[in-house]
Amino acid sequence: MQTANPSAIGTPTIRRRLIAMVYEAFLLIAIEALAVFIFIFATGNRQEPAWRAGLMAFLFLVTGIYFVHSWRGAGFTLAMKTWRIKVVKVGHAKVPFRNAALRYLLAWGWFAPALAIGALLDLHHLKEWALLLTVGLVAWALTAFLDKDRQFLHDRIAGTRLIALPKVQKAQKAQAAQAKAKTT
Repeated sequence: MQTANPSAIGTPTIRRRLIAMVYEAFLLIAIEALAVFIFIFATGNRQEPAWRAGLMAFLFLVTGIYFVHSWRGAGFTLAMKTWRIKVVKVGHAKVPFRNAALRYLLAWGWFAPALAIGALLDLHHLKEWALLLTVGLVAWALTAFLDKDRQFLHDRIAGTRLIALPKVQKAQKAQAAQAKAKTT
């Protein structure tokens, strides 16, 4: 099944995408808090280094499942839906698993370099980490300015793109509410 040409729909502004990412971070805190609870319950709150590494791997997996499932299904997470942003693969009705998984792995480019450098430098102060992460985030965000369609680097490499969804008009919302009320 083919989809409409998303480049004709438009790309959300970088500002809008970054604001959606902040909202996404708050939602992820809740998801990962539940995952930590499950992991601690299942492991008896073991604190040895191997178990801590297991927790990190589990959180990476849970986060990946959340994003890949959301992008493959509706094409957006709750934060993306709120900000009317959708991830698509041109020529496909839904984002294929391979592209969604690759997008998730590549999106770690926002954080992975800063995390690796911080670990190598053995940073211990919050200010140092905050500065390093901020530099990494800004650098990755700037990759959109290198792309003719203003897509981030991970979208370009994964073969996906973000599109701006149109606002739902009040009349359409009212019609949908009336139709829903009639069916119940």
